[in-house]
Amino acid sequence: MQHHSNPPDGGGRRPGRRWPLRPLIRRAAVTLALAGVGAAVHAQDAAQQLPVTRLTAGMHLITAEVADSPEERGIGLMHRPSMPANHGMLFVFEQPGVHCFWMKNTLLPLSIAFLADDGSIVNIADMPPRSEASHCPTKPVRLALEMNQGWFAKRGLKAGSRIGGEGFGPAASVGR
Repeated sequence: MQHHSNPPDGGGRRPGRRWPLRPLIRRAAVTLALAGVGAAVHAQDAAQQLPVTRLTAGMHLITAEVADSPEERGIGLMHRPSMPANHGMLFVFEQPGVHCFWMKNTLLPLSIAFLADDGSIVNIADMPPRSEASHCPTKPVRLALEMNQGWFAKRGLKAGSRIGGEGFGPAASVGR
């Protein structure tokens, strides 16, 4: 990059005269650019707002956000500092599979129940926060429910227990 004391086209500028607005404009442009980058990073770090569904586990009511797109599932519960009691996130996949989960950017310790289409729990795993360890179902599933760590154990729920709610059944179509 070359530096010119006068613009190449002369720019109507008289030699020796200073243009105090140029540094201000440059600073304003840099500030706006940084603000845009900061807003994009903040949006990435912000908790997503998803539709909710009501689920049951015996007499216990669950308010679950539904993550049913690849983008929503990819963000999940990342960057959230807390989650209310009896709240969770239901992950819905298009096809049954061995869909594994990790906690790299998740601040909360969670328990995950991998669910068959009828709502029966296949297996449960406890997931420590900020970990890259994989937690997988023991057989292919389409559904997984994340709750605060220990939620399932405190209620005596284990493999074979059933989660109920709209959309669970033989031809389940949970999600939007």
